[in-house]
Amino acid sequence: MKKLFYVLLLIASTTAFSQNTSGFTTENIAVNSLLNGTLYAPIKQNNTTKLVILIAGSGPTNRDGNQIGLTNNSLKLLAESLVKNGIAVYSYDKRIFAQMASGKLDEASLSFDNFIDDAKAVVLYFKNQKKYHSITVAGHSEGALIGMVAANGNADAYISIAGAGRPIDEVLLEQIEKQAPFLKEEVEKNLAALKSGNTFELKNQMLASLFRASVQPYMISWIKYHPQNEIKKLQIPSLLINGDKDIQVSVQDAQLLLQVKPDAQLQIIPNMNHIFKVIQGDDAENKASYTNPELPICKELTSTITTFIRSL
Repeated sequence: MKKLFYVLLLIASTTAFSQNTSGFTTENIAVNSLLNGTLYAPIKQNNTTKLVILIAGSGPTNRDGNQIGLTNNSLKLLAESLVKNGIAVYSYDKRIFAQMASGKLDEASLSFDNFIDDAKAVVLYFKNQKKYHSITVAGHSEGALIGMVAANGNADAYISIAGAGRPIDEVLLEQIEKQAPFLKEEVEKNLAALKSGNTFELKNQMLASLFRASVQPYMISWIKYHPQNEIKKLQIPSLLINGDKDIQVSVQDAQLLLQVKPDAQLQIIPNMNHIFKVIQGDDAENKASYTNPELPICKELTSTITTFIRSL
């Protein structure tokens, strides 16, 4: 099961509080009944202030970039580092958190399009405020594809952080082949069924996190989106970021996106892993970082995004 660690990871406004932190404020904002998040705002704002909307990766990931048992504060630390550079940031919980809180979560009814619609709703909410000089959608991992679709025709700029350059079935199969090759044939068969739009009876419970019955409809809706096709539609400044210590999404994925959108900027960050932490050692150090919220994020990530946002 340890070998499957990284594979399984691939799977109207109200203010509740306002807090003054070092050099910036944080404010809880509900875009609607399903979407709650934190707005990080520079203390000194004006009509030149720019906003970044962060979209979390796969699974039950919250506004801080955390899941149950995997607390690393990746998105929280990124938001704090950007706001200290004068950039406003909004990071929100996925709709499943509000659904769980209300007791109305029906996993089998979720689709990839739900999360695209949510991202569009967040962008529209802040656009309607007419408060920011520009709005940039920045998606992490699965959120990169969600943001890619949502940004089209809605945002001023787009950032992919550890975003795949291939459909999710190809990414998953590659990871299985590397981490648990004995499962490759079975996973390939399962993915082929989903890609054809069909569900199936899962017999191997080792793969329940990926292919349980209630998540199969979501996988079907996800597989149909090809990142290379979607990024070609963007007519806005785009930035592609990957770390060379990312063992979930390869550097080659960013390069695939660049091939079809050559006007995008590409930044490969040395020693940065999937959750923005600097890794100097082996896979054991890489894995340990997923549960270390005190470990700072890579400074080059902050500087790369800051430079891009300031150029808008």
